[in-house]
Amino acid sequence: MPAFSLGLPARVGGITHVIDKGLGQRGWADVLETSGEYIDLVKLGWGTAYVTGNLKRKLEVLREKPVVIGGTFFEVVYARGALDGYKRWLVDLGLTHVEISDGTVDIPREGKLELIADFARDFTVLSEVGSKDSAVEPDLDDWTAWIREELDAGAWKVITEAREGGTAGTFTAGGEMRADFVSALAADSGLDDLIFEAPTKAAQVWFVKRFGPGVNLGNIPPDEVIPLETLRRGLRGDTLREVLLGEQPAPA
Repeated sequence: MPAFSLGLPARVGGITHVIDKGLGQRGWADVLETSGEYIDLVKLGWGTAYVTGNLKRKLEVLREKPVVIGGTFFEVVYARGALDGYKRWLVDLGLTHVEISDGTVDIPREGKLELIADFARDFTVLSEVGSKDSAVEPDLDDWTAWIREELDAGAWKVITEAREGGTAGTFTAGGEMRADFVSALAADSGLDDLIFEAPTKAAQVWFVKRFGPGVNLGNIPPDEVIPLETLRRGLRGDTLREVLLGEQPAPA
């Protein structure tokens, strides 16, 4: 920290949900040393946890952070009929959070809600809405209904699908933000219960400008945690005027 003060708050709020694609324990030790205070949740992307060597040693490094295995792996577990074994594995790993999604594997609507309720008895559930198929156009009425249903079933937060590269769900296949859709979704569902996947700098800037520095953002790469924190505080040109000077952002 600097030896002088600008009178800025230590943090401005907003969940920072970080995606891990296979970083090793020493790499995570470095990340936590420099930016750990800004990380609220770590997701081991898709099925990477299943093929990671020395996984328990890695989780020991991350022991002070909630860790969740990606929702795509949950879908694999569901398709293989291995839900009971998955629960036991999560407990053995010492994990307290679980992600439940249906972005690739078709899970009947009522079945997904039952799964959320079941896992919520023993774990903190993050559910995810939206398809990973970039050709699928999101429907606002469907998404708002699903979000409310999944929260009512026991989900702690609901993640809006974008994929780790920003090419589906709230983004077009070409990586463009569906700005009107996201704004309408936030207006209908509120911000507190949502985590918006924002894997690119452009998306992070847009979300901070549109909803303020306290917006919950997900799929943040480990090396983007500090850059995102500077966006949240207005310490980067992209958001300085809106965050520090209180200017209104330009129309999306």
